[in-house]
Amino acid sequence: MAIIVNIDVMMARRKMKSKDLAQALGITEANLSILKTGKAKGVRFNTLESLCKALDCQPGDLLEFRD
Repeated sequence: MAIIVNIDVMMARRKMKSKDLAQALGITEANLSILKTGKAKGVRFNTLESLCKALDCQPGDLLEFRD
C-alpha cells in the first residue's frame, strides 16, 4: 500500500517548471523535490492548498492511494 504523489504529472499538464512552482509556494526547490518524490513524511494543509491553487487542481489530483 502506498500514497503516490502526482505533483510532477500536474506540473507537466500545466507546463510549469519546478522553479516557478517553488516560488509560487514560497518554498525552496529542494523542498519541492522532497514533496514531488514522495519522500516527505507529511504535507501541511496550507501547503496542499497552495499547491492546488498554483496548479489549479484538487487534492485528489495530487495524491493517490494504491493498494
